[in-house]
Order: sequence, then structure tokens, then C-alpha cells
Amino acid sequence: MPLNIQDIAMKKLTEQEELIMTSLWDLEKAFVKDIVANITQNLHYNTVSTVVRKLENKGFISHESFGNTHRYFPKISKDQYSEFVMEQESKKFFDGSYKEMVSYFAEKEKISQQDLEEILQLIKNK
Repeated sequence: MPLNIQDIAMKKLTEQEELIMTSLWDLEKAFVKDIVANITQNLHYNTVSTVVRKLENKGFISHESFGNTHRYFPKISKDQYSEFVMEQESKKFFDGSYKEMVSYFAEKEKISQQDLEEILQLIKNK
């Protein structure tokens, strides 16, 4: 069951941590061997196990015990983490302005006119 991000000391995750969290969000509950099989990078079982323990220590995941084996699950949702990261990045690079962020991507031609029109439609429908 996802927690509010205020319930843990939210920090941006490392690339490996994000990779494993993405796998866990997809799987919902998983043993380390399931995570290893699901990730796109070729990481050794011990590496994944170490990162999983770090994620648990940071409060991002928890586990259920089955004897000596643990099945892990996320404590925060992908949407909660995405919102946190977007807020942090917008503060870091765009003084917290989403308008400036969208303008940046439009100027760098990373977002199309059609995408902008769809964003405007989403805003109008809210």
C-alpha cells in the first residue's frame, strides 16, 4: 500500500535504484530473482539484492517474509516518486516554474506543436 511521500525522507534515487524501483512498480510484489529477470540491464543477483536492501533502508520498499526469503513491494507509487522528481528538477533548473520548463522544451524542439495543444486541452479539461 503506497504511503504519502511525506511519510519518508524522499530523496532522488540513483540510476540503479530507479531501475529496480521501476521493475518493482511493474511487478508490484517480487523476490530478488524476479527483479533480476525483469530489469533491462544485466545486473548480478548480489548487486540487485544490495540495492533492494538500500531501498528498504531508505523507506521506499518493504518486504514480507517467507522463511528465509523476502518478497518486496513498493511503499510509494511511481506517480508519487515522479511528482517528487519533477518538482525537484523544476526547482533546480527552472526556478520551480513548469511554464519555464515547457518553454525550454518547446524552444529546444523537444516538444511538438501537437503535444503543446494536447497539454493545453488537458489544462482546459481540469
